[in-house]
Amino acid sequence: MKARGLVKAYAARRALDGVDLDVSQGAFVAVMGPSGSGKSTLLHLLGGLDRPDSGTIRVGDAEVSSMSNDELARFRNRNVGFVFQFHHLLPEFSAIENVAMPGWIGRFGKDGALTRAAALLAELGLERRARHFPNQLSGGEQQRVAIARALLTDPILFLADEPTGNLDLETSERVFDLMRECHGKRGLTSVIVTHNRDLAARCDRVFEMSAGGRG
Repeated sequence: MKARGLVKAYAARRALDGVDLDVSQGAFVAVMGPSGSGKSTLLHLLGGLDRPDSGTIRVGDAEVSSMSNDELARFRNRNVGFVFQFHHLLPEFSAIENVAMPGWIGRFGKDGALTRAAALLAELGLERRARHFPNQLSGGEQQRVAIARALLTDPILFLADEPTGNLDLETSERVFDLMRECHGKRGLTSVIVTHNRDLAARCDRVFEMSAGGRG
C-alpha cells in the first residue's frame, strides 16, 4: 500500500498536510502521534471511508483515490476490514448477527453470512456468546465481536483505530495478540492506530505523525 502527498482539510483546519506512507504487503504497522495529528483521518482515507483533497492512495493494483463512489463502496466491502475504538455494534442484534451483517446482502446472503459469522466467533473463542447481545458482553468480548465482523468478508487490508483504547491493560494485550494472530493466519496487511507504545513496539514498524498532520 502506498500513499503519496495526502492532504485533507475540514473547514479551515488541515487534518493531513502532505502525508506519505508505504506499508509492505503482509506488514503489521502501528501509527502513533499526538491527538489532532490526523491519525484517524489517515486511516479513513486508506480504507476509502473518506477521500483526500489531494494525493494518491494505491492498495495493490487498485488506485483507491481515483475510484467512483460505487467502486469505492465495492472496494471497502470486499477488501477492507475496520475496527474502531468504540466497537459500533448494533444493540438490537446479537453477536452473530452483528458479525454477519457485512455479508447479508449480496456476497454471501443471510444464511451464508451467519455460517461464516459462527465460524469466526468460534475461532475467536466466542462460540458460547454468539446469541448474546452487546450489553451482555464485556468490553473485550465486544471488541472481539468487532474484529470478527471486520474479518467476515476476507479483507486484504485490516485497519484498526485505537482498538484497545477503552480496555484495561490485560484485556488490551489479549485483543492485540488476537489481532496479530488473525493478521498472520490470513496474510493481512494491517495498520493500527494506537497511543500504547508497548503495543506499538510489537509491530513490524511504527509510523510517527506530528502535530499539523505531517508524517
